[in-house]
Amino acid sequence: MTILQVKNLRKYYGKGETTVKALDGVSLDVKKGEFVAIVGTSGSGKSTLLHMLGGLDRATAGKVYVDGHDIFAMDDESLTVFRRRSVGFIFQHYNLIPILNVYENIVLPIQLDGVEVDRLYVDEIMEALGLDQKVHSLPSNLSGGQQQRVAIARALATKPSIVLADEPTGNLDSKTSQEVLILMKQMSSKFHQTMVMITHNDEIAQLADRVIRIEDGKIVSKSDSRGEEA
Repeated sequence: MTILQVKNLRKYYGKGETTVKALDGVSLDVKKGEFVAIVGTSGSGKSTLLHMLGGLDRATAGKVYVDGHDIFAMDDESLTVFRRRSVGFIFQHYNLIPILNVYENIVLPIQLDGVEVDRLYVDEIMEALGLDQKVHSLPSNLSGGQQQRVAIARALATKPSIVLADEPTGNLDSKTSQEVLILMKQMSSKFHQTMVMITHNDEIAQLADRVIRIEDGKIVSKSDSRGEEA
């Protein structure tokens, strides 16, 4: 089942000779439960693409469908609600609320939506991520790796259609980065959760089921975990 469809996506800045084509005709499909890495150097368009997939910015042209919903057909208010319910975000800088403990940070998006928290599901996520002994800890008392685990748990807690990860190991050392990426892959498999991650690191990308390479706003290659064209 295809959970994410991108059709001829374009994002241009400026006009005439000064036009910058951040995205220039990107098309891709992601299946439910797939863990996809989008790889590119700085300025390649990968961050712009991630923002488009999550509805954080609007395209110049093209379509993005998340679980069958045309996200750019929604008005801003509807898109905000859809994003909160259907898209989980994992950012490089964690974005945890310093005065809230681990559990409160994880369930905050659910509470903002006025929905009852599925305690058993949240407890299962925290246990799987090794956070069950840190429930009452504040972010300042956690290591970088532990804070990123909280961010992963928060992204999963709403049971979103997709999880988008923006350089999720950018602030971590190599050993912790490897641990976090392995956990993300395990969470994708355990909860059949679709994940799309952007990174500039080819080694990190190889942990994904599929690698999509982007250059100058265009997709230049797609390969599976064995390096074969996909």
